[in-house]
Amino acid sequence: EQLRNNFELHLLSGDHDAEAGNLRHIFGSGTSLHFRQSPTDKLNYIHQLRQQGKQVLMLGDGLNDAGALREADVGIAVTENSSQFSPACDAILDGSQVQQLHRFILFARSGKQIITGIFVLSILYNLAGLYFATQALLSPLIAAILMPASSISIVACAALFTNISARKKGL
Repeated sequence: EQLRNNFELHLLSGDHDAEAGNLRHIFGSGTSLHFRQSPTDKLNYIHQLRQQGKQVLMLGDGLNDAGALREADVGIAVTENSSQFSPACDAILDGSQVQQLHRFILFARSGKQIITGIFVLSILYNLAGLYFATQALLSPLIAAILMPASSISIVACAALFTNISARKKGL
């Protein structure tokens, strides 16, 4: 429901349309359902969506989805066994977690904000260090200590904010 309300959904399946009614109920009436799709059909469909200027996130569960996963802006392999995945994907999602996809998308978006914030913090930290260094208010020994401390603090802040964001998203 969260995905239906926020994104345009399309279903591409190599299977027959025997479950079309159930899938229509799950995905909603606005979803394009396409059955008996070959790997080439899926690849071409994703390519057409991208040609229309759409950003495409694709979930696929088999090697027959590898080309379409690679063509999508983001390709996510859905699997029950993480050792069985397609190397053409950007991420691997455990099949039991598919219902949380909307939370993962929100989490990814918050990740971009965290990275931007950490980048700004890093610039400010380095500008302050540069100011003190050019004013000869910072000894080389202190600068040598602060430089790795800066890197460690940036990584620690990124890990902390990412963890907080994941908990807020229910992950």
